[in-house]
Amino acid sequence: MNFIDLFAGAGGLSEGFMRAGYKPIAHVEFDEAACFTLKTRQAYYFLKQNNKEYIYIDYLKGAITRDDLYSCIPDEILSSVINKTIGQDNQSIFKEIEKQLYNHEVDFIIGGPPCQAYSLVGRARDENNMEKDKRNYLYIQYNKFLNKYKPKFFVFENVPGLLSARSGRYYNNMKNLFDKSGYHIELFSLSANNFGVLQNRKRLLIIGYKKEFNITLPDLGNYNAGLFSTVQSVFSDLPKLQAGDGVEKFVTYAGKTNTWLTDSNIRNGIKVLTQHVARPHTNQDKEIYRIAVDKWNNEKKRLDYNNLPENLKTHNNRHSFFDRFKVVAADMPYSHTVVAHIAKDGHYYIHPDIEQNRSITVREAARLQSFPDDFFFEGVKERQSRTAAFKQIGNAVPPLMAYCISKKLKSIK
Repeated sequence: MNFIDLFAGAGGLSEGFMRAGYKPIAHVEFDEAACFTLKTRQAYYFLKQNNKEYIYIDYLKGAITRDDLYSCIPDEILSSVINKTIGQDNQSIFKEIEKQLYNHEVDFIIGGPPCQAYSLVGRARDENNMEKDKRNYLYIQYNKFLNKYKPKFFVFENVPGLLSARSGRYYNNMKNLFDKSGYHIELFSLSANNFGVLQNRKRLLIIGYKKEFNITLPDLGNYNAGLFSTVQSVFSDLPKLQAGDGVEKFVTYAGKTNTWLTDSNIRNGIKVLTQHVARPHTNQDKEIYRIAVDKWNNEKKRLDYNNLPENLKTHNNRHSFFDRFKVVAADMPYSHTVVAHIAKDGHYYIHPDIEQNRSITVREAARLQSFPDDFFFEGVKERQSRTAAFKQIGNAVPPLMAYCISKKLKSIK
């Protein structure tokens, strides 16, 4: 089965579908750095399928450049990643997709528009409750692709706040629009940790299928992957770092894998570890981190910003966001949600080891999102941008959740 990925981001949803055996026709994404990430991942799959994985490993090690890597990949594979804005460039996107179709039908369209306009946090922070945000209406553009390619199924992922945004008006309009386009839809409320992801991430999934199909969708809302562990398992084999330490392109593991890392496909055979570099932090931040970690480890309590010593309190806002410093608790069965804000600072994602005294690295954040270690996050320039990587990770669908969903959909008769 093949698919088109809209609003693809770094490809978390796509990664799960490809791992389950689906074939991508095209990925459409407006962010240039994310498009480089998508191209690099397509390069990985092509080389793996053609027994040339060693070329990709050389790239991870830094032995060859990104241009060298891409020179080994057919143009039609790299050009299947379309760096355009849905809504503004639809006709040119259609033309690019047509080049990839080769007269084949589209089985799936997957993806979800940016969720900030629907999220409860986004609405709370915006003076207009996000009602004037154009992203509220990107589902209309999504529907244009349904009308154009008439896939058998579509998978639309977003935040639970979609149901309450504008008192449910956006969701009802969306439902009516999909109905007019010839699709039944079913709605599922998901928790990423039920799919084996060690993260307390709540998501909304809309699955649509053509009205002429007489099918029963799997009960994804009550899915249980049977993968259980603690957050400590995510970090257990990684080299210990201090703030500002690490190697961008290639370091070896500090320990053996474990059952969760293997079963989740995070450790999948390539013995190369990249992007495990710690942010530098000020002495003041590191002192706050120590207090936050000590409070969690010894009292199982989160740090309240207003309870810090006066010399450590530099924010003027003392009336909200009291938990702006938060530890990724090692002894919990899942972490708090990794969001794109991690690109701005690491205060909300403090490493649980007080001896390391830092925020988590790109690789650690990627693991919390269930990205495999051989997944490389690109910047626009070849020299990796940590900010771009964190943003891509925070906005992504956990690949392990996507894999479980796609496997269940593949079993539909």
